[in-house]
Amino acid sequence: MQTRPRVVLLGKQGAGKGTQAVRLADHYSIAHLSTGDLFRAQAKQGTAFGLEAKRYMDGGDLVPDEIVFGVIEECLAPGGQLSDGFVLDGFPRTRAQAEELERVLGDRPIDVVVHIDVPREVVVERLSARRVCVKNSGHIYSVAKPPSQGWVCDTCGGDVIQREDDTPEAINKRLDTYERDTRPIREFYASSGRPLVTIDGLGDTDEVFARICSAIDATL
Repeated sequence: MQTRPRVVLLGKQGAGKGTQAVRLADHYSIAHLSTGDLFRAQAKQGTAFGLEAKRYMDGGDLVPDEIVFGVIEECLAPGGQLSDGFVLDGFPRTRAQAEELERVLGDRPIDVVVHIDVPREVVVERLSARRVCVKNSGHIYSVAKPPSQGWVCDTCGGDVIQREDDTPEAINKRLDTYERDTRPIREFYASSGRPLVTIDGLGDTDEVFARICSAIDATL
């Protein structure tokens, strides 16, 4: 029986974490949780929690820990959405979140932390060109690879737009926040004894995926 790993993906916004997380979830038959998608879904439903999270994201800021912790703990509870193997995409984003995740997991710790390394100038270019379906599919396109029939999603027919937090100004603010708040969690994981590997995130998605799988398999 294939081992179902518990994986944390780290990396700048636009490093390809979302794309690779979806592929990893399918490859290892594990759950995938993107906190950003979760927050946006709740905002579309008009919940107070989701709208508050969206306010921070639209401004290029991290969602405060007190908003994040409750939903993550619920998902990670025994028998919950992520009680077996999983890949976390977009969480943890601060050392405090990493420490809280360790507490919640208890004797079921992370198997491997994968850091996808992509230069800042590359992710700014990627995110500025990104376009996203605002309806149900959440499908991602780009200026270079648009939908086949104008800016309408090929999957569900929803409008495809540039997200408010994908403007160059918001992107650079998010990257500044990443440098300040998120990079220190690599030091935390290194000191905690969790396997931490850095993967070159440049190249096509198949190449990067193969590098990540090799790193994960080597730790299991």
